[in-house]
Amino acid sequence: MAKKSPDPVDRHVGARIRMRRLMLTFSQTKLADTLGLTFQQVQKYEKGVNRVSASRLQHIASFLQVPVSFFFEGTPINRNEDANNFNALSPEYVTAFLSSTDGLHLVRAFTRISNRALRRSVVKLVEQIAVSAQD
Repeated sequence: MAKKSPDPVDRHVGARIRMRRLMLTFSQTKLADTLGLTFQQVQKYEKGVNRVSASRLQHIASFLQVPVSFFFEGTPINRNEDANNFNALSPEYVTAFLSSTDGLHLVRAFTRISNRALRRSVVKLVEQIAVSAQD
C-alpha cells in the first residue's frame, strides 16, 4: 500500500505555524509545552503529517498572537495540487521560504539595512548569484 501524502492545506497550515513560531523565536518545545504536547507532535503539525483540530488551532493562534485566519492566508486553491509544485511567485513559495530558518534570518537581516541604495545592491548581488548558480 502506498504511503499517503499530507493534504496540501494541512501542509500549508503547518508551514504557517512554523513560520510564525520562528518569527517569534519560539522553539518547538516551548509551543509543545504550552499545548501539553511533545515537540514531535508539533513537528508533525508543522509538516502537515497530522491535522490540527479547530480547538487546537485556536490555542496555537492565541499563543502565537495571530488570528486563526492567519494560518489559511495563501492556502492552495486546488486541493489536489502538490504543494511542492509551485512557482517562484506563488504565495506557497513565499510561505515555504519564510518558514525556513535561513529565509527568516535573511528577511530579518535585510530589513535592518536602512540605506535604500545598499539594499538594492544586496538584491542585485543575490540575483546575480542566483543566475550564475543556474549555469
